Amino acid sequence: MRLFWIYLAVINVAAFVVYGVDKRKAKTGAWRIRESVLLFLAAAGGSVGAMLGMLVFRHKTKKTSFKVRIAVILVLQAVAIAAWFYTHKPV
Repeated sequence: MRLFWIYLAVINVAAFVVYGVDKRKAKTGAWRIRESVLLFLAAAGGSVGAMLGMLVFRHKTKKTSFKVRIAVILVLQAVAIAAWFYTHKPV
């Protein structure tokens, strides 16, 4: 279980950093990170980091479809974690 929390921490930090890097690239006109990569990081467990990256860096906030997809991923992951804790209560 501890490994799971370490994984979540790492993937969320990675997502946050990648969103910041992509925002910097957007400002400088450099080669961008694909949207599919940004969504994959969120779907791989980094939805909190992705959402924070969007808010902190003001990145992809005008793209409604992208915001909705990140929000849906976040909610689904929160429900999955809550369901796991509900079904694995210590006795």
